[in-house]
Amino acid sequence: MTHALNSKSFSKTLREALIAYFFDISGLFAGFLVASQLHVFQLSVWAIAVYPTILSAKGMIGGLLSGRLSTALHIGTIYPRLFGNTRSFYQLFGAIIVITLVTSIAMSSVSVVFGILFWGITLADFSDILMVVVATMTLGLTISLITINVAFVTFKKGLDPDIVVYPIMSTVADILITTCYLITLNLFFLFGHFGKYTVVFLGLLHVILILYILPRNIHEKEFLKTVKESFLTVIFVAFIVNVTGTFLKRISVIVEGRKEIYTVYPALIDMTGDVGSVVGSTATTKLALGLLKPSLSSMRNHSTQIFSAWTGSIIIYILLSALSLLINGMFTFYAFLGFIALLLTTNVIANTAIVLISYTVSILTFQKGLDPDNFVIPIESSLADSMTSLALLVSLFLVGLV
Repeated sequence: MTHALNSKSFSKTLREALIAYFFDISGLFAGFLVASQLHVFQLSVWAIAVYPTILSAKGMIGGLLSGRLSTALHIGTIYPRLFGNTRSFYQLFGAIIVITLVTSIAMSSVSVVFGILFWGITLADFSDILMVVVATMTLGLTISLITINVAFVTFKKGLDPDIVVYPIMSTVADILITTCYLITLNLFFLFGHFGKYTVVFLGLLHVILILYILPRNIHEKEFLKTVKESFLTVIFVAFIVNVTGTFLKRISVIVEGRKEIYTVYPALIDMTGDVGSVVGSTATTKLALGLLKPSLSSMRNHSTQIFSAWTGSIIIYILLSALSLLINGMFTFYAFLGFIALLLTTNVIANTAIVLISYTVSILTFQKGLDPDNFVIPIESSLADSMTSLALLVSLFLVGLV
């Protein structure tokens, strides 16, 4: 396995990346859900702005889990099975449940600050945002179980989990967490007292889980290390994802009812995050195995993973542009040319930034003696959301579609 990681060809890495990236096409379904439920997002001034926060929170947690699992499977500290696994595996899963609630509270708190400054909400909206976010993320805990099973199956099939797990799960997670968010919004706003009590119950269920987990793990060094290091990431990400929400709110004002852009949006941020995850996750595994020097200048020795990941994203972007137009009944040759120009411009801007960020974070955290897997994918996936949103906003002006 070590030799395979060191000598993997461009074409083999591209093929594995494309296998994973093709799951991003199904991310159009998440965008279609948003486009078809725009009336629900209009029920509150904060609903659309909080949506990227939900996506990024789940992406950060999923990235941490997939990154840790991928490296641990390679070095043998976790076995590819759900039952009878190592203590490290069960501590990791418990930490994920704790981190999910901490992330929900942190991001809701920062959302209120951004909302007061930029979205036109008041402090009175905090309780509503907190209840909706926590309930959504509680429903989303099932995604972590799916991530674990995907990591185990792909590893046993001989695929590289560093390349395939996060890209596959980022798309699946986007669809599921979007569904969870829409269910929670509908319950909260449209089902009266019953809906609100259901949302509160989901939040309390998460608290009960943590009260069960903490006494059993509070003195475990690995558990505490994961939670503490992840907390630093959560604070950083909480700020970044609300920048993303502010960008999306601005984009929604500019594009108004253009469903093809809403439809493709979750898939675009998925793709940028996936490129960063392939670059970062393969780098962290190489660092752990001693196949890559922990210096920024060694980036040239990682060029195969970088350019294969990027090439795969361009192929998928072209497919996404055509499919989004077809889904919304808007496909014409000229519409396709204009839309692909918009998306490829977005691709160049966003991926240039995310490749540099992902690689730099992996090197710097390793140099500081931290576990890169606790930082790389969570940070790059959250920054990918902001970078893609900003790149899309800039591209709308550059291509002249506004």
